[in-house]
Amino acid sequence: MSDDSAKSSRVRLARGVSPWLLPTVAAAAATALLTRRDRRWALAAVPLSALTGGMLWFFRDPDRTPGEGRILSPADGVVQSIDPWPDGRTRVAIFMSPLNVHVNRAPLAGNVTSVQHVAGGFLPAFNKDSDQNERVVWHFETALGDIEMVQIAGAVARRIVPYVSGGAKVAQAERIGLIRFGSRVDIYLPEGISPAVSVGEKTVAGVTRIDRG
Repeated sequence: MSDDSAKSSRVRLARGVSPWLLPTVAAAAATALLTRRDRRWALAAVPLSALTGGMLWFFRDPDRTPGEGRILSPADGVVQSIDPWPDGRTRVAIFMSPLNVHVNRAPLAGNVTSVQHVAGGFLPAFNKDSDQNERVVWHFETALGDIEMVQIAGAVARRIVPYVSGGAKVAQAERIGLIRFGSRVDIYLPEGISPAVSVGEKTVAGVTRIDRG
């Protein structure tokens, strides 16, 4: 399924953007009004209006038609690495640039057994040591057993906003959280399940199949 067919014409703004967006919109509107009195205010109004437009794009949250597959991508982005784990699982790391949609989605239907915030640094998400960044670790009890997903904050994205908490029941491809600006999301495939994606491949949250059937 293509990116275009995955997205409907309806686009909303992601939950959790107000602390960033509202002050920017207010400042852009105020300076635009002041420009009518004194054109010198345009020096502030133009960049603030451009910033507002950029943030509206960054925080878009399009509706999606879920793809087919046991495990769907939790994030829009590019597959950064695929690594076998000592316990038999396979980690698929997806890098999200500032141009990607930042809303993350449940890779499978199931129950959220835990949502744990872990303090850490703020290295660029493409850095190999970004595993130790600020992050939120999710565990889902699913038909395939326990599935782990990790939202990792980057150098700019210093705020992760979970939409649901432990004990919640989620549908596959349901919105579960937001990482502001560029970042990374890791999904751990259970032992015996091979990835259907490769390094460098683009993914669409809730649409791209991650596991090989």
